[in-house]
Amino acid sequence: MSWIELKDAAQLEEIIAQSKHTPQVIFKHSTRCSISTMVKARLEKGEKPANTTFYYLDLIRYRDISNAIAEQFHVFHESPQVLLIKDGECIYDESHNGIRMEFIAEQVN
Repeated sequence: MSWIELKDAAQLEEIIAQSKHTPQVIFKHSTRCSISTMVKARLEKGEKPANTTFYYLDLIRYRDISNAIAEQFHVFHESPQVLLIKDGECIYDESHNGIRMEFIAEQVN
């Protein structure tokens, strides 16, 4: 799995623009949480859906971006959390043990 690190709030506009052509996934990860570490490892072992871009947000370092994501896409902040952005909108979000690559793939298709 190759993650694109999300570390600048300006990248959100790029994610929204790119989502009009390619589904965009944002994984919000807490580096202090064992559940988040387990979920990240599970995602990395899963089969990534084709034509989908995956972003990784270290929300401990970039809490302001996590807050901007919650506001932009009208979701509650959770950790770990995954959001799927298509056509500029968050069409799917999940947290904790509900995060699975196969569920993301179902939503992409």
